[in-house]
Amino acid sequence: MKQSKLKAALEELKKLRKPPYNVNAVHKESLSSLEKIAVKVTDRVGSVGFFLIIFGWTLLWLGWNTIVPNQSRFDPFPAFVLWLFISNMIQIFLMPLIMIGQNLQGRHAEKRAESDFDVNVRAEKEIEVILLHLEQQNELILKILDHIEKVNIKKK
Repeated sequence: MKQSKLKAALEELKKLRKPPYNVNAVHKESLSSLEKIAVKVTDRVGSVGFFLIIFGWTLLWLGWNTIVPNQSRFDPFPAFVLWLFISNMIQIFLMPLIMIGQNLQGRHAEKRAESDFDVNVRAEKEIEVILLHLEQQNELILKILDHIEKVNIKKK
């Protein structure tokens, strides 16, 4: 009975077998060129380097228009209208791209999680079959040992 159960479990495992695939590569191939740009922008904007660039640009701009002589200032203190306009334009253009990129990264994370779940379910079933096989081997070993003991008792 155990052997038929083991064979049935093995057959079920063979049916569940799928060739492995790279979720990351599949996701990358499914992206349009605009979506790839959105992901790249999201990756870059979310970096320390981008923060330092924006911080440095702001310090230079505000410092120049505060410290240098009045004739050299192009965006007068205290309003900094041009700086505010450019900063707002950057925000307006980056915000939708960042949101699109985050949505795409979220979908990618969900696909990876689903793939991990599938792998874990298959691994659990394989472990169950291995345990059944080990139980069967254990029973066979015990029968062999029992048989050997009986033969040794008869010899004495």
